[in-house]
Order: sequence, then C-alpha cells, then structure tokens
Amino acid sequence: MRKEEIFARTRDFASRPGTLAGPRDLGPLGALPGPEGVLFRVWAPRARSVGLRVEGPAPPNDYSMEAEGEGYYRLFLEGALPGTRYRYLIDEKTLRPDPASRLQQEGVHGPSTVWGASEAPPPRFPGHALSDLVFYELHVGTFSPPGTFEGILPALDHLTALGVTALELMPIAQFPGRRNWGYDGVYPFAVQDSYGGPDGLLRLVREAHIRGLSVFLDVVYNHLGPEGNYLSSFGPYFSSTTRTPWGEALNFDGPDSDHVRHFFIEHLRTFALVFDIDGFRFDALHAIRDQSPHPFLADLSLAAENIGSRRGRPLHLVAESNANDRRTVIPVHREGLGLDAQWSDDFHHALHVILTRERNGYYEDFHGMTDLLEAFGKGFVYRGQPSRSFRCRRGSPSEDLPGASFVFFAQNHDQTGNRMQGERLSSLAPPEALPAILALVLLSPGLPLLFMGEEYGETRPFLYFTDHGDPDLIEAVRAGRKNEFGAFSWTGEIPDPGDPLSFERSRLILTDPSKDLSSSQRSLIRWTARLSHIRKSLPALAPPPRISGPDNLVLSPGDRVFANLRRDAASESRTLLLVNLSGEGRRVSAAFIKEVCGLSAPRPLLDSLSMDGDLSPDPLPDPPDLLLSPFRALLLSEASP
Repeated sequence: MRKEEIFARTRDFASRPGTLAGPRDLGPLGALPGPEGVLFRVWAPRARSVGLRVEGPAPPNDYSMEAEGEGYYRLFLEGALPGTRYRYLIDEKTLRPDPASRLQQEGVHGPSTVWGASEAPPPRFPGHALSDLVFYELHVGTFSPPGTFEGILPALDHLTALGVTALELMPIAQFPGRRNWGYDGVYPFAVQDSYGGPDGLLRLVREAHIRGLSVFLDVVYNHLGPEGNYLSSFGPYFSSTTRTPWGEALNFDGPDSDHVRHFFIEHLRTFALVFDIDGFRFDALHAIRDQSPHPFLADLSLAAENIGSRRGRPLHLVAESNANDRRTVIPVHREGLGLDAQWSDDFHHALHVILTRERNGYYEDFHGMTDLLEAFGKGFVYRGQPSRSFRCRRGSPSEDLPGASFVFFAQNHDQTGNRMQGERLSSLAPPEALPAILALVLLSPGLPLLFMGEEYGETRPFLYFTDHGDPDLIEAVRAGRKNEFGAFSWTGEIPDPGDPLSFERSRLILTDPSKDLSSSQRSLIRWTARLSHIRKSLPALAPPPRISGPDNLVLSPGDRVFANLRRDAASESRTLLLVNLSGEGRRVSAAFIKEVCGLSAPRPLLDSLSMDGDLSPDPLPDPPDLLLSPFRALLLSEASP
C-alpha cells in the first residue's frame, strides 16, 4: 500500500444516501505505517512550524513537516517501521509526544512509538442486537492477578457460560503510572502499556469474538487527565469558557471545534475499525459542554451509523449521564443525540436505599419501593420533578422509550468505588439478598449490567487509586477525595488513592471459579447463569418496545414486595417476578396472582430458594396465599394446558 492509499483509506465518514450530513472528514491522525514507510500527521494550529524527531539508539534525526492548511502538518517518512520512537518538535524548540499516539512505552512523558495492527483477518463476528446485550463491567488492572488483557483471557469461557454477551472495559487510554481507574487518561488513541498495549487489546477482542462476546470500551470525551496532558501545546483542544468538575472541558462548540470533534471521532473510528470494537460507553455525558446547533454527540452517532453500515454490524453507543435526558436516545433525525441506551442511576439509587436505608448525598432523593417501581416501570424516577440533591428540576419524560434504552445495574465502578471505603453491595446488604438483587437486574426490562465479581458475591472493596508522579497533584487528589465525601455522613479514614495498597486491596483473586470459590459462591454463579438463560429463552422477558405499557407492568402487592408482570404480545405469554425485599416473610394473595396478574395456573420457573435444583413443572398448589420468605425471588409463568 502506497502513501496515497494510506491517506485515502481512512476517508469513510461520507454520509450514506438519504441520511443527514455527517461530520467533515479531515483525514487521519497519528502515525500510520505501510510497506513503504510511515505517514505522520498532526493538528497543531498554535505552531508556526512542526518537525518530526526520530529517536532511538542512534543519534536523533529531525525532519520538517509539510503544512497542509487549517493547522495540519504531515510527513511521509520512507523506510520507517513500526517500533520507531518519535516526538513532534514545535517551533524548533519544544518536544512533545504525539496527541494521537498509538503506544507510549515509556509513559505519558516519553516519546511515542509507531504501532501497526497485524494483517491477520479478524474472526467473523455478527455482533449482538441491542436488546441481547448483557454487560459485564471490569477494570483490567484489578480483574486478574497479572492485571493485563492477557489475564482476562482465562475468564472468557466463565463469562460466556454466565450468559454475559458484552465485556465493558473501564477506560484503557494511556494514563500516568500503572494504577488508575482510567479516567485520567491523556492519550486517547494509545492503549495503556502496562495492560499489554494495543497488541494485548487486539488479542482480547479476537478471543472474545471467537466465543461470541462483544467488547465495549468506556471512553472519556468530557475531559483529559492533568499529568502528561500536552494537547494545549498543539491547539485549542479545551474550552475557553467552561470547565468540568475534573478539569478543563473539551472544545466542542468554540472556534476550531470542528477539528477537536474530528480528533475524537477519528478515535472512535480507529477503535471500531482497527480493533474491531463493538460499542462504546461514554463517561459523564452531562459534562460534555456543547451549545452548538449541530451537537458533537449527534455527529458521533452519525459516524457510528456509517461505520456500522460499512462493516455489516451495529456499533452501539451507550451513555452515562445524570441528566435523565430523553434526547440522549432520540434519533438524530428527530433532533436527538442518537445514542442507543443510557445508564439508569435512578434504578440503582432506589434499590440501594431499600437495601441499606442510606439517605445521605444523592440518596436523599429516593424513598424506597415506590421509586424502585417507578424506575423499573418507566426507566427514570426523575422525569422533570425537583431534586433536592441537584437543587433543580431533573429529567424528562421516559415512559414511551424502549426498554433497551436503559441499562440497569445494582453495582458498578462508580457506585462502589466512590464510596469512602469502596464497599460492594454484597458487603452492605444481607447475603441472602444477593440472589434477589441479581434477579432484579438480569430480569429487568432494560439491558442488565454486572460489575466484576458480582456474579459470586465478591466482598473485596473496589477503591479509588492513582499513580501520579507529581507530589502536588498527589496531594490535590487526596484533598479532592476528602471534599467529595462532604455530602455523605460516612466516617473513618479515607484510603489514600496513591497508596499501592488501595490498588492491591481492590484486586480480584479469582483465577478458577471451580476451585477458588466457596460452595455458596458457586451456587450464586449458577443462579446468575440460570437468570441469564431464562431471560434469553422467554420472549416475555425481552426488553419491551415501550418501557411503560402493557408489556411491562410493575406493582406492589404488599409492604416491600416487588412484582413485575411481563407479557409478549405475539405469543400472549406472561411471566410474573415476585421479590420480597424485606428481612421478614411476606404473603402475596392468590387473588393478586390470579385476578390482578391473570395467572390462573402459575408455574414456578425460577426460585431463589432452589438456586441449584430443578423445579416441579406442575402449577403451584392452591393455598389462599403465597408465602415469600425473606429476600425470596420467584419467577412464575402460566402453566401450559
């Protein structure tokens, strides 16, 4: 492939006929190797000149780069190979790594390294429909003893058997040091070297696809980390008018913002087409500052649609946002942002309040069972009502949105790691409640998400940890962590994020589920797999076309008793999920089951009292009432005639 073809092959953002105009194609970024050499290209409008310095065992060589216009510089270096170490020389005096570097083998302050993907064709993989996604969120560094992509491979068969269909990796962009959640990344295109770099990621994706697993990346498009962040040396990547709680906001709506947008759209394109990634989860969408009439996120959705069309399977986009804004998942042609789904924090908060009775911080907005019913039946609890913790109205109507527009979870990295002591729900709730929690998540009308270790009731904490080199920054992180807990009444000493022990305490010790776990933990794994299997096998349990409607009814037949009646319109089949969320026995009347829910001959499909055993195919006996022991979860259907 010649240098002209290297440049041309990346032009794949042109809109398809009949669709809205997509973002401008401004060409490739970074170092792209080919048989004849490497094309280097960078956007640096703040520079009067840009050169390329090639570093290595031999004395460094400097090369002038050609100015293209609009701040872009390029150079095709014949004979250069993958593995070449380089930096850009700005105005003949300042050396900086490549903002679009693919590999930072010497950390965030060192030179960039040219990297090229293997030419081996990827395995054929059809992907998953949105409604078939069951997410498993994991942190690469703490999921396995080696803390690498390679360390995940032995667990892939376990996750497949569990019923998971999509790995969701916490951010993997190059960050300072070796210990970080990933939200301090400063090189979006570079895969963290301590995790195994781009080669390790490529192998993980291919092995996952062989097993039928999709792979999602958690990406941060609202800010970049502070240490090793050199983008301002090149151009106006950051907003001059606003900030996020974690640093400077990115410039998606000011002067030169088309080029900043292109940088991040090119990032998405690279990981979708080079690494064969199946979807992205966007961190803190509410912190992406954009007042333009053509929102960056809508541009991103159009680009994802075109990429999905090109490779023959969808590229899914999922948002994390505390705004509860329906426009996030409304199609672009209907003046929405066009993403596929968004996290429902409200479901988590309502369930957490029931199980722990905590009411501080943002939990003060939630009151237990009533809110859980609202979240399960409408996606969001806050749909325009005033919020005490936000001190303003929050949310917009969600009743008419598809069930698959929402991601439901009882735990994730935020809700665990942003507690002072990083406690998991398995440490806060009674052990006998864990099967019921899994039933609510995996049989929800949305897309379920499990956090690593949740399937067996992991009790090790997941703490916040960093590995910065700047002493002032280390102290600032400690102070910020302390201030963050001001709205909560938690007591005790805050674990030091910079202490390696905070990282080690968060590491899972699971290597072989058949050997490393107790019998009760293995039983919980089998229960999780049964829940996933029955979710996939019963049409009535598929995400409904409208989350609030006849196919998804939520009721409460008694104090702290949850009931969800699901229906498949085509087959007219019904299921009834009953969950006792109290520590005391509760009775559900036969009249409720038969007259209100329409199950005249209810047959048990799943029962948390028999997590390992087969259930009788016969209908339940006909007592006056059904007894639900503490935290019992029971799934019923109409017995076949």
